[in-house]
Amino acid sequence: MKALFKKYILNFKQASGTSRGVLHTKETYFLKITDSEKVGIGECAVFKGLSSDDRPDYEDKLHWLCEHIHLKVDFLLNELIEFPSIQFGLEQAMLSLQSSNLFELFPSKFTQNKDAIDINGLIWMGSESFMKQQIKDKLAVGFSVIKMKIGAIDFETEIALLKSIRNEFSSEEIELRVDANGAFSPKEAQEKLKILSDFDIHSIEQPIKQGQIEEMAELCSKTPIPIALDEELIGVFDVTNKKEMLHIINPQYIILKPSLVGGFNGSEEWIELADEQYIGWWITSALESNIGLNAIAQWTYKLNSKMPQGLGTGSLFTNNFESPLAVKNGHLHYNKNKSWNFNLF
Repeated sequence: MKALFKKYILNFKQASGTSRGVLHTKETYFLKITDSEKVGIGECAVFKGLSSDDRPDYEDKLHWLCEHIHLKVDFLLNELIEFPSIQFGLEQAMLSLQSSNLFELFPSKFTQNKDAIDINGLIWMGSESFMKQQIKDKLAVGFSVIKMKIGAIDFETEIALLKSIRNEFSSEEIELRVDANGAFSPKEAQEKLKILSDFDIHSIEQPIKQGQIEEMAELCSKTPIPIALDEELIGVFDVTNKKEMLHIINPQYIILKPSLVGGFNGSEEWIELADEQYIGWWITSALESNIGLNAIAQWTYKLNSKMPQGLGTGSLFTNNFESPLAVKNGHLHYNKNKSWNFNLF
């Protein structure tokens, strides 16, 4: 068995704004494993500025993995515990290696194009006119769940945008989710949540920055809007620490990005702990290419969650790889008659 990796830069079609800054490109890595005539492909989608494995020794760890690929997978995953995106790439590549179809990792009605996954429409931060246009575009193509990133422009303008949606669509017609990416301070968060609650918001992701455990616990206990932990889960590797965090904060939801929390295994560990505490959850992508997005989507479908998922990021890049994935009427489909064009190696 042999392995090698290659770096790839994804280019955004248009600059995408978050409260952490504006994104123009997204760095990612692809892992290729060969065993005799068989080939496996996985994506190690490190997220600069966000991933806990955004470290100077990232490529060193990829080299280490390639040199030790002959060892047992469980051992490798354990050695990669501080590199969740590499764990995820390894999981994908191994499943790909074992599959008769390079990119069909979890055969299901989804991969047979007999069923689809409900997803939310993502609204990026920007000027008021830019955000308004995105909202119109998402509603026009059939999305019934809108997720709006907030915290970059002034709060009053964001409230005006939410109000304009609610003036036209009730919560039965359009579900609104907001993502603050930690933009609020603990002192102002409660008041802002109260203001947001006037618009029948389904949930708010990470209202304050991660690592403020006591402040987040207090918010979750008093919030008028369900709170979903997102960045809070990043860098928490030990199952005991995961359980303790969920017990202390007791959020209404957690959001799982496999590239950031240790792939399928790491995500399923979080899900099991959340279920024990009756905490809801859903899955989102983390700006992977269609290779990683495909793996997340197939796995997500197998979880049988009825909640709309955050898997609509495949169309963001100019140089993504053509794939069977397609978004239609607010759903992610897998057109098995459409072929891949992945020829990076």
